[in-house]
Parts: sequence; structure tokens; C-alpha cells
Amino acid sequence: MTCCPSGSPAVAPHPLDPLSAAEIATARRVLEEAGKVSPSTRFPLVLLDEPDRHTAAVHRPGDPVVRRLRVTLLDSLTGAAAEALVDVTGALLLSYRALDVATDGQPQVMFEEYPVVEAIVKADPGWRKAMAERGVDDTGLAVCAPLAAGDLVLDRPGRRLLRCLTWLRCDATDNAWAHPVGGLVADVDVIERRVVRIIDTGAVPVPTECGRYEPEFTGPPRTDLRPLEITQPEGPSFRLDGPLLTWQNWSFRVDFNAREGLVLHRITHRDGQDGRERPVLHRASLAEMAVTYGEPEESRNWVAFLDAGEYSLGRNANALRLGCDCLGEIRYLDAVVADDSGHPETLSNAICIHEEDHGLLWKHTDIFNDNAAHSRRSRRLVISFIATVGNYDYGFYWYFHQDGTIAFEAKSTGMVQTTAVEPGAGSPHGTEVAPGLLAPYHQHLFCVRLDVAVDGLANTVEEVDVVPVPAGPGNPAGNAFTTRTTVLADSADGGRVADPAAGRRWRITNPGSHNRMGQPVAYTLVPQPGPLVLARPDSAVARRTAYGAKHLWVTRHRADRRYPAGDYPNQHPGGAGLPQWTAGGENLENTELTVWHTFGPTHLPRLEEWPVMPVDPTGFSLKPTGFFDRNPALDLPAEKGRGHRAV
Repeated sequence: MTCCPSGSPAVAPHPLDPLSAAEIATARRVLEEAGKVSPSTRFPLVLLDEPDRHTAAVHRPGDPVVRRLRVTLLDSLTGAAAEALVDVTGALLLSYRALDVATDGQPQVMFEEYPVVEAIVKADPGWRKAMAERGVDDTGLAVCAPLAAGDLVLDRPGRRLLRCLTWLRCDATDNAWAHPVGGLVADVDVIERRVVRIIDTGAVPVPTECGRYEPEFTGPPRTDLRPLEITQPEGPSFRLDGPLLTWQNWSFRVDFNAREGLVLHRITHRDGQDGRERPVLHRASLAEMAVTYGEPEESRNWVAFLDAGEYSLGRNANALRLGCDCLGEIRYLDAVVADDSGHPETLSNAICIHEEDHGLLWKHTDIFNDNAAHSRRSRRLVISFIATVGNYDYGFYWYFHQDGTIAFEAKSTGMVQTTAVEPGAGSPHGTEVAPGLLAPYHQHLFCVRLDVAVDGLANTVEEVDVVPVPAGPGNPAGNAFTTRTTVLADSADGGRVADPAAGRRWRITNPGSHNRMGQPVAYTLVPQPGPLVLARPDSAVARRTAYGAKHLWVTRHRADRRYPAGDYPNQHPGGAGLPQWTAGGENLENTELTVWHTFGPTHLPRLEEWPVMPVDPTGFSLKPTGFFDRNPALDLPAEKGRGHRAV
């Protein structure tokens, strides 16, 4: 996007367009001119202040657009933090307020803090002494990994702290996760730039076996794989007009921000019978993800990370590569975020868009008509990004299907986090994946934010269980079962737990829109439930990841309800976000709602997941339930068989 002669950015064509480099530069300039930026000012987060649903819904091409940015600032010398709201269309500072970091929480961890903190730790006499006691005098190949401090306060509320665990390498290219230094933690005051505490629970032998996974260390590759090519000679079936993507009756706007990564706006499905654009979701994103570990030992019992709220998940996006990260006829999109100094930074190939075959969609063989058979194959549209946060790599995939289904999948791969134990000793809290190398048990608690808009903005959520009918006149043979529906009418009822034995799912209805059978149109959230947060309810981990106490939360939609663990979870004591919004007293029927869904694996590492783990997928689906009057994929053409052969 180019700049206008006045110095303000050209107006975005749509209020939900992704941030541009010019807008980020304008926000910084406005703050500079207002005297809010000094040489020590940093910008942990710069985000679009998204317009309300109604503004986005009524916007038409050519309408005036006002763009506002929410900017978090941090003074790297004093630790003072603030929030600003900047109108980048008019180049105006609309508001500015100081943050009380002792109660609001700290701004996100910044990239520039990682090498600074590592250097501080390596220069600390206490850490060097602890390393020497472990037989490590040359610390040049040590890796001190700065990690979010949880709710650590120490002697002064408001301190900006990071905690460091240590790993070693055999050489500069070695896999450090194979050589953890057990029992040692360094707590660092980032502003004062000094180690303020060392926790040393005693030396444990550093595992010596290397965990290399590169081809030169894993033996000769297999030779019996023949090429598998995915081609679309006429090109892909989707169309991209700027951020607006259309495919197979689906339409939505693709966005990306530094905190959540991929965001989809205004997801609609065109009705095949009358051509209406029918809304399904106003906004969809992975709003938070926690990784909580289960070790009781003092040097590890605090380990729990909020990868979006503490580490800015979107800023950690990979530059995707053709042929491995994405396969087929690919369209890549760059993303623009702000760096730590508030300047625009382009993340190349951050988003991947492609189609893929998804097997059989529907088929029937008519046994009463000479076994006449009809079938259609399924394909789905995939929009994805991959982020690396420390040891883990995560792939995030939104799937759009031709039958009206939307699905989401998170794929965990990369490295399990490691610590050291006496070789062969094992642990009841982890798996010894190599001699003396422990991979602790942990949980991944993903939480998606779904601003629902099923055929309109006024929705109601119902919990649906499958239940047996009691024996009696209504069930004389004892075989009958039915459904039990519970309307989630009040915000106090908004936190729900999945029940696989009852086939529990949640139906999002529009009471004001009916299908041809006279029932409210709906979409149903079908979960793949796992254990909820396993830390004790009164623990710091459970307080800070309180959204993980329920599989589903339903809240009234409000513009300031953005993230399930609150705006600033870094060093926050917990209880922000969803626990506050579900206290009770708000009507949830026939109104604007946000549905929050928590899911993810409780990971008990396997030997087969070392030294690099195969993908571990988890997710959910949203299925149309009376949203259409019949199968919406009846009009698909039959496959012509090109490119296929029997062998």
C-alpha cells in the first residue's frame, strides 16, 4: 500500500483488510509526534482495532473506511507500559493510557529480549558456578532459553521477569533439546538486566546421546517411494480478490495478525437455490493456546506457556515452502506485522491456500435399479499457517468442505521439551525417550474464538445429548433413544463440559430463520474432547489457564472480549477473560454471541516421538444442521477420471 502525499496511508478498501506497512508506520509516527516515543520505547504488539459487526456488515465497495490501530508500548529502560488507540486514516492519537503491569499483566515477550536475557544469564556468577558444579566450564555452546515467568512476582509486583532453563550443544548445529541441564533455573529482571534468583535443586547428569534428525545422521533414505504428484492443469478452483477468497459457494476475508496469526472474517455460504449470501461466522481465529507441564519438581513445576498471549503466535510464523509445508497448486500470502521497534515487518509466505482431495463425499448403489451407482468425490479448501514457538512447531488449518462443513485442525510436531533424570530412573511424570532424557507429560489447550452469525447475528446455543428412553409404555422393547436439548440461556450457564458417552455437541441456532421443516436453521459444533486442565484448581497454572476448565464457553459478544485468558496474560495472576465474562446475569438467547471452544491432547510422549515427533492432530468441526433444506453437494459434477488408472 502506498502513502498519500499528506503522509497518511491510502485508505484500505475494506474495514477488515489486513494491516499494511503504511498503516503501521503511520501509527508509529503519530505516537512520535505526540511525544509518546523515546529511544527506549518498544512496541510489543500492534493490532487492528476491528470495527463492530454492523459496520463490517453494511460496508459496500467505495464506502469511506476509518482504520484504527491498538498499540501496546513498553519502555525498555523503566518497564513502564501503555496502550494507545491510533486513527491511522486521520493520523490522530485517540487515546493513551498507562498500564498497571502489577494488576493488568505485562506486555508480550519481545524477540529482542531473548538474546539479551541469555547474555545476562551466561554472565551471572551464580549460574556459572552451578554449571561448573555440573562439570561444564565452557558455556559457549550452552543455550539459555528465556521463558515466560508465569505469575512469578518475587519481591516487587510489576517486575518484568523471564525465567531461563538451560540446554547444551555438542557443536553449533547440534540439537540442544537432547542435552538439558536439570535442576537449574535463572530468574531474570529484564529491565534491571540482572539475574535476581537462581533455583538449583541439585545436579543431574546431562544426557550425552545426540538427538540428530537430519538426513546425514539417520542413515540412507528409503528408495521404494515413487513420485506422488498433485496437479490442477486448469489451475485451482478458488479465487482471491485481495483478501477476499471465494470457493465452492464459500466466501470470506483472510487476515493475519501478530498475536493470533490467521484470522478469517465474514464467512458466508451462497445458497444454491436462491443465490443468497448466508452468513455463518463473523470471525474465526485461534485465540489462545496453553502448554502446561505436569512435573512437581521445583525447577519445573511452573512451566506453562500461553503461546498467543505471551509469545505473539503470529509473529512466530514460518516462511512456508512449496512441496512439503504445502502440496499442490498453492497460493501464498505474505503478512505484515510490527517489529519490536514499531516498524513494519513482512512475513513472507505466512499463509498457504490450496485445495486437496478428501475422499468420498457421497455415494449410493440402488439395489432396486440394476445396482445403478452414483458417487461424488470430495475436495476441501485449506487455509493454513505454521508457527515455531521454542521446541514445538504447530500447523493450523481451517478446512472448508463442499457439503457446508467447516473444520479446524491443529497439528503439533517439532521437539518435545526435555529435562534430565538419572539414566534408567524414569519418572511418573514423563517418558524417558533416551538414556537420562525425560520428556515430561503435558497438555496442549487450544482455544478458538468463533463470533457466530448463523444466518444472521441473533443466535442461541443449545446443548444436545443423546439419551436412552426410560423403560415403560413409551419404550416397550427397550430399544428407543432420543435427544435431550438444553438451552444455554444465561451467561452463568455458558461454561460446558463435553460428554462423549452422551454424544454431546452444541447446536448454534438462529431462532428468527427457519428451514422448510419449520425448524430454526443451525450449525452444530462437534467436539473431539480430551481432558481439561489437570493442574489443581487453586494452582497458578490452573488460574492462568482458566479457560481450560471447560470445553465450551458461550458469552455475549462485546468488542473488548477478545482473548480467553485476557489481554495481558504475561505474569498475570489469572482469572481474566472467560471466568469474568461468565459470572451470570447476561442473556444468551437470540442475541450476538461468541462461542469459545477448548480442545487438545494430553501428551504422554512416546519413544517414537524422539528426536522429532510425527504430527499429532486435534480439532473439531462445524456441521450444518438444518441450515440447508437438502444435501448442498447434490449439484457437484461427476469426476471424469482424468489422471487416474488401475494398476
